[in-house]
Amino acid sequence: MFVVGDKIVYPMHGAGIIEKIEDKQILGESRKYYVLRVPCGDMKIMIPVENCDEIGVRPIISMDEIKEVIRVLSAETTEMPNNWNRRYRENMEKLKTGSVYHVAEVVRNLMRSDKERKLSTGEKKMLTNAKQILISEIVLVENIDPESAEEIVNSAV
Repeated sequence: MFVVGDKIVYPMHGAGIIEKIEDKQILGESRKYYVLRVPCGDMKIMIPVENCDEIGVRPIISMDEIKEVIRVLSAETTEMPNNWNRRYRENMEKLKTGSVYHVAEVVRNLMRSDKERKLSTGEKKMLTNAKQILISEIVLVENIDPESAEEIVNSAV
């Protein structure tokens, strides 16, 4: 179980800091929730404590792991299906894992694809979301502002 002040990652939403743990009554059932403040966009998210493992909530990565993320971002583009629908599904599966390395791979591949040939609207949205997830974690690990974190991502790709 996490405590107030812990920095965690909520897959598909990004990294944040637990501001408080509170009990909420929903549909007559009382549950504990983490109240997570995400630095990018100043969003607050409530995560049911009991579902954290199945959702894939994890602590943020270490400073050493940032080097590996940058290596993934600057690595060769991986082969992606030509069919946009299949490509979209594969990328979505990677994002759902919550792995920072999978997120970095999706960001790298989509950013490079966007330079070669313009992305579809769905893939543009996915790139924006994946980039936000990655940036939010870099912000908390490196203790920097979102603009600096985005520059790290852009220059690595």
